[in-house]
Amino acid sequence: MLDAFAGTGALGLEALSRGAAAVTFIECDPAALRVLRTNIAACEAEQRCTVVVRDALDPPAGRLCTLVFLDPPYGQGLVAPALERLAACGWVGPESLIVAETGRDEAAPGPVSLLAERMYGAARISVWRGER
Repeated sequence: MLDAFAGTGALGLEALSRGAAAVTFIECDPAALRVLRTNIAACEAEQRCTVVVRDALDPPAGRLCTLVFLDPPYGQGLVAPALERLAACGWVGPESLIVAETGRDEAAPGPVSLLAERMYGAARISVWRGER
């Protein structure tokens, strides 16, 4: 699975605790990277985690992931461009399940068929298949 805009890694680490075989985290903020690496070590998950120090809008070539989490900063419209670039680099495909957290007032990114959508406080959680 892929956790893009990983921040502290909470989403990817939770997926590991629920059975994901491995997680790739993409994060570029130095402070977030320190916390992410500390959290991975605290979970004793180093062997199942890869940290890619890059902007999720400029990802390296990757391998197709069946589960993709995106949690970019709110209000910047980053989900759609990040997904385009992640797909172009091989991370996201039609069979990928995508979960994005955006600001409550942000629309779902692009022409996608939502499988589920929930609002929690200031957050909107959208779930769909990578049919782009």
